[in-house]
Amino acid sequence: MLNSFLKKRKYKKRYSENDFPGLDAISLKQKEIYGEQEPVHYATIVPYELGGEDPLWAVECYNSTRQDAHFHFMTIGFSNLFYDEDAIDDEYSGFGFEITFRHLPFNDDPEKPIWAVNFLQNIAKYVFESGKGFDDFHFMSANGPIRSETETDITAFTFVTDAEMGEINTPHGKVKFLQLFGITSQEYIDIKNKIYTAKELTERQKTNNPLLITDLTR
Repeated sequence: MLNSFLKKRKYKKRYSENDFPGLDAISLKQKEIYGEQEPVHYATIVPYELGGEDPLWAVECYNSTRQDAHFHFMTIGFSNLFYDEDAIDDEYSGFGFEITFRHLPFNDDPEKPIWAVNFLQNIAKYVFESGKGFDDFHFMSANGPIRSETETDITAFTFVTDAEMGEINTPHGKVKFLQLFGITSQEYIDIKNKIYTAKELTERQKTNNPLLITDLTR
């Protein structure tokens, strides 16, 4: 009890109600990977708690040149971003994760592909409405192409910890960066039928694709 009191006093001394301790921890990790690159910031206009349709506070996109040139999207809002002195003893911040998604440029994409943002917001709706989170090697059908109205066999996805972002400690608990990796219809069926596991699939894919960049043409 005393330890919790001291932690809260330290927290209140360090932060004010106008600070974003959780968000700052995420930004620090992003800067570690991408330096001074400014991401494209897709902010939610109307907050979810005020009746908006999109649960996430924002989705950000970096241009990565690692392995192959690709887009690296990151959600902002599954974890506890804002000042919250009651969260200092939490083991995990919010849902305990943020989702990342890497994908190769697609021929029909504009310079700034918004479809991935909509896709991630739809996943967030499922999480916020059901209260069910994700962890490594969870898998799920997208009930159609992950890029809507697109001829692609990538119709499902699995999760694995992002190789670069990993997991961080924040003032509100741990946050794991779970990377979404798009899989084919047959791969999804095979995992469901226990022909192999999601872990076995992603480990096999890493042989030629270490960062697990989704390719819609695969």
